[in-house]
Amino acid sequence: MKKFFYNKVLVAAIAVGLVAALIIAWQRHQVETQNTQIEMAVDYESLWNIAEREGMEFGAVLTAAKNAGITSLAIYETTLEKLTRSGRVLAFSGSELIGNYYSGSLADFNWRLLIETGTIDPNKIYIVANDLNVYAEVKADLIQRIGTDRVKPISFGNNEILEVKAQYAPFMTQKLGLPTFEMEVAKNYGFNIIARPSNYSKCTAEDVLNVFDRMNGYPVTGIVFEGQEVLGYPNEIRLTAEQMGRKNINFGLIEAAVQLQFYKQEGLESLAQTLGYDRCARLYAIPKDEQPKLPLTVAVNRWATTDQERNIRINLLRIYDKPLPGMTLFESNMKYFANTTELLRSKGFTFGTASTFQDYYPSLILRALVMIGIAAAIVLYLSLISKRLNGNTKIQLAMFVVLTLLMVVPILMGVGAKVRIVAALAAANLFPTLAVIWQLDAIRFMRLKEQLRLRKVKGSERPQRVLEPTPMPQIIFLAVIALFITGAMSMAGAAYLSGALSDVEYFLEFQIFRGIKLTFILPLILVSIAFLQRFSLFDDTPHKDVDAFKQICRILELPVKVKAFLVFIVAAIGVVVMVARSGHTAGMPVSGTEIQFRQFLENLFYARPRSKELLIGHPAFMLAIMGYFKRWSKSVFFLLVIVATIGQSSMVETFAHMRTPIFMSFVRGVDGLALGAALGIIPMLVIHYYSKYIKPSNSQ
Repeated sequence: MKKFFYNKVLVAAIAVGLVAALIIAWQRHQVETQNTQIEMAVDYESLWNIAEREGMEFGAVLTAAKNAGITSLAIYETTLEKLTRSGRVLAFSGSELIGNYYSGSLADFNWRLLIETGTIDPNKIYIVANDLNVYAEVKADLIQRIGTDRVKPISFGNNEILEVKAQYAPFMTQKLGLPTFEMEVAKNYGFNIIARPSNYSKCTAEDVLNVFDRMNGYPVTGIVFEGQEVLGYPNEIRLTAEQMGRKNINFGLIEAAVQLQFYKQEGLESLAQTLGYDRCARLYAIPKDEQPKLPLTVAVNRWATTDQERNIRINLLRIYDKPLPGMTLFESNMKYFANTTELLRSKGFTFGTASTFQDYYPSLILRALVMIGIAAAIVLYLSLISKRLNGNTKIQLAMFVVLTLLMVVPILMGVGAKVRIVAALAAANLFPTLAVIWQLDAIRFMRLKEQLRLRKVKGSERPQRVLEPTPMPQIIFLAVIALFITGAMSMAGAAYLSGALSDVEYFLEFQIFRGIKLTFILPLILVSIAFLQRFSLFDDTPHKDVDAFKQICRILELPVKVKAFLVFIVAAIGVVVMVARSGHTAGMPVSGTEIQFRQFLENLFYARPRSKELLIGHPAFMLAIMGYFKRWSKSVFFLLVIVATIGQSSMVETFAHMRTPIFMSFVRGVDGLALGAALGIIPMLVIHYYSKYIKPSNSQ
C-alpha cells in the first residue's frame, strides 16, 4: 500500500501562514464588534399616512413611533403634488383657471382680473402660497432646477404668484428640494434625519451646495440618494463628498433586491471611495411587494437575521397597510416597530446613528504570509495526488518558491487584488480537500482492536473463540473525533480565505468573492482524484497498481445499466439543485417547509447551521468511517467520502460571505459539526442494529 508523505517544509509554511491568517481574523473580529449600532428609520410620509387614516394627531403618532424604537425619519424631496395635497401651496393649470372663469365658478377678483387682461396662459402653471416659507422654498427650488427663464413671479393683488412654463401632469411630480418644515418637525420630536435627495440634471457645484445649505441646522445623520444617480454625478462628486464629510453625514448604501451589493446608482462607488469607506453604512428595506405577504413575526425575525448576517446598519422599515386582527393600523405598526427593536436589542445591538466600519486593511506582511501558506497548500495537494512528485522533495520546494514569488511580490507592491482573489479561491477549495485527504491517509493505516471472544457457533457443541468486529461504541467515538479534526483542518481554510480577502471593501460588499459555486464542485473532483490514487474501486486490482487515471478509464469502459443510469441522473439533479441554491443569489426558490425549519434552527442556535452540513455532509462523514471499518464495498465508501466532502467545503464557503461577521461564521460551523455528528450517530446505530439483529433473523 503506497504511503504518501507530507513535506514538512510545506506543512511548516502552512502553519506560519495560518498564524498570520488567525491574526487577521482576530483584527477583523475586533473591527466587527465595534460596529453594532443600528439606525431604525421609517419614512416621514408613512407616519403621516397613518395619522391621516386613523384620524390622529401627527404628533401623537411621532411620539409613539419614537417610544417604539424609531430613531430617524427618512425625508424625501417634496413635489407640488404633495404640497398641494397638504394645502401649503396650490398649483393650477392655466387652462383650468380659464375654464373655471367661463363656467362662473371662479369668484376671486384677482384671478378674474388676470384672465380678463390676458395674463393667464392656458399652457402654463400658476402656483399660489398658503405657507409663505414653503412658497419661498418652492420658488428657489424651481429656479435652481429649471431656470429663471421658465419661472416668472407675477403680481396677485398685494402678493405674488409664480407662473411656470411646464406641462402640468409631469410637473406636479417633479422633485423639488428637501422640505424644511418636515425636517423641523423631525428635529422638534427628537428624531435624526436620513435625507433622500436626488441628483440635478447637468448638476453644478451650485446645485450641490444648495442641497447641503438646506440641511443646515438639522440633525441629518445619513444621506441615501434617490434615483439612478448620486448627487453631483458626474462632475461634482468630490464636492458632494466634501460636504458630507464636513457635516459628518454617513452614506447609506441600499442593498440590492437580490441581497448582493447595492441598488445600482451612477457614481456610487466613486463617492464612497472619495468620502471614505468608514463613512458608509449598508441599508435594507423589505421589498414593498413582499412585505404585505409576511406575517409580522416573520418580518421581525427578518430584521434580526439581516442585521446579524449582512452588516445592515440602517433599517428602513415600511409600514403595514392593513391592520392585524383585533388591532388598529396604528397599533399594528407600533407593535411591529417595538417588537423589531426589542429583538435586535436582545441580539446585542444598540440604537442611534448607524455605526460604520473602520477603514480597515491588514498589514501587507501578514497578507504576504497568508499567500505563502496558500502557495504551500497548492504544492502539497499536488504532491498528494502524484506518486512521482510525492517522492521528489526538491521539485516540490522549487514549485513552492516559484509560486510564493508569484503570489507575494504583488501583495508587497500593493497591487495584489487579483492575486488575493485567486488565493482565496485556492484556499476555499484546497483546505477542505486536504482535510479529507489527510483523514483518508490516517484511516488507511489504522486498525481498531478486534477481540477474540467465546461464542456459541452454529453446528458446534462447545463455545469457540471467535474474532469479533470492533465494538460499535469505539467506531462512533472515532468517527466523532475524526469529524471534528477534519472540521478543524477545514476551518484553517476558512481562516486563510478570510485572511486573503478581509478589508473594509469586502465587509461592505464593494468587492465580493465570486467563486462560491465553484467551491461546491471543485473539492469533490479534487478529493475523487486523491481517493482513486489510494483506493481501488475494483477488487481485482493489487494495491501497488492503484492509479486514478487507470481507474477512471476503466470506469468509462464499464457497461451502463438502466438502474445505474437513473441513479446517476438523480445524483446529477441533486448537484444542480445544490449549486443553484448556493451563493449570494439563489437560482432556485426555497420551500415553505424549509423556511420554517431554518427559522426553527435560527431560534435554537446563535448561528443557524447550514443544511448541507448537518443533514448531508457530516452524517455521511460518520457513515464513511463506519463503512471503512465494517469493510463495506469501496464504491459505497467512495460515495460517502464524496458526500462528506460537501459538508467540509460548505464550512469554508460560509466564510466567503465576507459581510457576515467572522465569529458568526465560526459558530455556525461549530454548531453544524456538533449537530451533524449527533445526527450521524442515528443512521450508524440503525444500520448496526439492522445488520446485527434483524438481517440475520430474516435470513434464517
